[in-house]
Amino acid sequence: MTIAFLGLGNMGGPMAANLVKSGETVHGYDPAATARSEGVARFDSAIAAVAAADVVITMLPSGKHVLDCYREILPSARPGTLFVDCSTIDVADARQAAELVTAAGHRAVDAPVSGGVVGAEAGTLTFMVGGATEAFAAVEPFLAVLGARAIHCGASGAGQAAKICNNMILGVSMIAISEAFALGEELGLTHQALFDVASTASGQCWALTTNCPVPGPVPASPANREYSGGFASGLMLKDLRLAESAARDNDVATLLGTRAAELYAAFVERDGPGRDFSAIITAVRDGLLTKEPTA
Repeated sequence: MTIAFLGLGNMGGPMAANLVKSGETVHGYDPAATARSEGVARFDSAIAAVAAADVVITMLPSGKHVLDCYREILPSARPGTLFVDCSTIDVADARQAAELVTAAGHRAVDAPVSGGVVGAEAGTLTFMVGGATEAFAAVEPFLAVLGARAIHCGASGAGQAAKICNNMILGVSMIAISEAFALGEELGLTHQALFDVASTASGQCWALTTNCPVPGPVPASPANREYSGGFASGLMLKDLRLAESAARDNDVATLLGTRAAELYAAFVERDGPGRDFSAIITAVRDGLLTKEPTA
């Protein structure tokens, strides 16, 4: 099989490299000249990368990028190509992308991921997949190389729906964990003591046990590297805004999700989008989140 991988950034680069390690031929394209991925044959355009591909995987910043990319490459795709979009985009954009693909005679799934850069490098991502049952069966072998689990969530767009709901939970829970640690510090609790209690009690959650926002208790968490790497705050804000938009379009009240988006907006305005989203604990300590965001 020949796989075209479009988007070789922090996530796409290691994912493409893992496909190469598994024995697949990978044709890669990324508009950033600095993007690298070990073992991937680099092409000068998305069209050239796709021309001989059986599978096309995209990992792009937004729905507009995905739709523009599909419109560009679909005329050059081989008949029956399997299109797999691993970007995190709006549900409506995912459904429109699938319609473009199927109208051109191909198969499509949306397959956003959870697990961050660490999961991409280790091949332990979780995929949330939307699309026809037959298309999901076709893509499973490739997702098994890239991740630890792939869940078929339903028809086209269902993978994106699951992703934004999951990340709304994550964004809200990270703020709650950060507030708990900030309170614990003022009450004289050590980070380790609070972690030992909460990680084995009713406060247990992924934001605590895997991505703990304070250094020490979880050595692999970005907090031990001054919040470098991991899942960037700007990406968390993007996902929270996607969830907020979907909730508004479907008349669902998401008070905590909406407030989390406001708080991350204030944090990113001050801190920039690059540090891990758990760095929001620094804004909790500084009292920034008691103020209304300006953006």
